[in-house]
Amino acid sequence: MSNFPPCPQCQSEFTYADGALMVCPECGHEWSDAAPNDETSSPVKRDANGNELHDGDTVTVIKDLKVKGSSLVVKVGTKVKNIRLVDGDHDIDCKIDGIGPMKLKTEFVKKA
Repeated sequence: MSNFPPCPQCQSEFTYADGALMVCPECGHEWSDAAPNDETSSPVKRDANGNELHDGDTVTVIKDLKVKGSSLVVKVGTKVKNIRLVDGDHDIDCKIDGIGPMKLKTEFVKKA
C-alpha cells in the first residue's frame, strides 16, 4: 500500500499528501505530518572534507580568498579560531587576525 501514516482521527489507511498536509479522503481530516526534529533542527554544516562543524571549532582556509571591497587576501593555511555557524549564503561568522570580522563558506575551509 502507501507509505503514508494512517489517519489519526478515523485510522483510515487511504491517506495522501497534499502539499505540506496529509489528507484523509474518508473523514476529510487534514494534519501536518512533519516529524518534530525534521523542521526544527538546522542542517548539519560540513567542511570541504565532509567533517561536521560546530560552534567554537578551529578551521583552516584551503584556498586563497579575496576580501570583497578590499585589496586584502586570506591566504591558504590561515587558521580561524572560534567560528560561529549561521544560516544564510555564508555559513561561518568569524574574526581573522589582521583582517577583522568575516563571513566564510564551509566549502573553503577544513576542520583543524
